[in-house]
Amino acid sequence: MEKLVLATRNREKVEEIRELLEDLGIELLSLKDFPDVPEVAEDGETFEANARKKAGIVAQCTGLPSLADDSGLEVDALRGAPGVRSARFVGDHATYAENNEKLLRLMKEVPFEKRTARFRCVLALAFPDGTVQTLEHTCEGRITEQPQGENGFGYDPLFFFPELGKTFAQISRSAKGKISHRGRALRELKQLLVSNSQT
Repeated sequence: MEKLVLATRNREKVEEIRELLEDLGIELLSLKDFPDVPEVAEDGETFEANARKKAGIVAQCTGLPSLADDSGLEVDALRGAPGVRSARFVGDHATYAENNEKLLRLMKEVPFEKRTARFRCVLALAFPDGTVQTLEHTCEGRITEQPQGENGFGYDPLFFFPELGKTFAQISRSAKGKISHRGRALRELKQLLVSNSQT
């Protein structure tokens, strides 16, 4: 594989994925390189359904292998919400701050020990022939009572990782990549790509 299209227009996601896959010797492209690829509606009921759909459509449109990531936050006290609606928790064009404010409002009366949550990431690697492989990883943590930290994006300022005693927004992107749901999934993908290139 010489080229791989990252099936996202999310700049932060592209940067995070590029950083973790940069030493593979594969040219990593994004949807900014393919302005004619249509926006893919994330209307699936699961992260896997959304990731498969995005990767499949982008692989068909570009004629190149495509990697899609559908990730989100699952909060136990909210019965798994925001889940697949994580990016659109407040609405289709919600900002990170608006989504975080809504989450904090809904969690206002929940004590810290019951603020358990996880980030879930599903990666789908699709090929122009229709073949799709998926990988899934999670990262367990808790929701803080207020934003903490300046790094990261999305719910990172609210996601407290107990092993480090910090939120994802209080650590560097490279440190986050070593422990996060996406980092774990991308490392597994990397091993898969390396082993496939050697066979």
